[in-house]
Amino acid sequence: MSEIDWSPVWISLKIAAITMVFTFVLGLMAAWFVYNRKREIIKAVCDGIFTMPLVLPPTVAGFFLLLLFGVNGVFGSTLWHVFGIRVAFTQIGAVLASVVISFPIMYRSARAALEQVDDDLVLAGRTLGMSETRIFLKVLIPNALPGLVGGGVLSFARGLGEFGATAMIAGNIPGKTRTLSLAVYAETAAGDMDQAGVYVGIILLLCFVAVIGMNCFTMVKKKG
Repeated sequence: MSEIDWSPVWISLKIAAITMVFTFVLGLMAAWFVYNRKREIIKAVCDGIFTMPLVLPPTVAGFFLLLLFGVNGVFGSTLWHVFGIRVAFTQIGAVLASVVISFPIMYRSARAALEQVDDDLVLAGRTLGMSETRIFLKVLIPNALPGLVGGGVLSFARGLGEFGATAMIAGNIPGKTRTLSLAVYAETAAGDMDQAGVYVGIILLLCFVAVIGMNCFTMVKKKG
């Protein structure tokens, strides 16, 4: 077995951490938006749109991202020629892919957590004259926190293991966009099963630690 290249580990951790931040905020905002809709048909349509990346093959999602954010894409061309920002085949593209794929997990977790909050608490807040924003910050988020944290952790783990969409939009560039999942694929394709096994073990360990951390937080929150 050749010497281990640790760059996929650091790249994956960086991308997963950034993904978790963006996904947490976007997923929570989307969940709150749907939570506040009164008509069920609007909720159903929005839910379908927000959940779509979860059911699409990741390569299909990556294909659409490449069309939109490639150098000649609708948005990618503007970002490149106006702002000098290149998305395709960069870590920005890897983050974008991970956010898109992880978003539905956070969204569904956040929506479920918000809907489990006792309606009487929300009604009490409105009776006291609290604005919807204040109710969201002071009532909904504190009471839904375990579910929100769970969604964030699952988004981190999903971003850590993202493969298909990342390969399409960010490529598999060693030391630049090669994440752990891509490294496993590359080493397996090269016949180096030992090194691929090391990367698999690292992914398993990181995901296991993330899930254990989430469970510990949930237990502490319940006891508190």
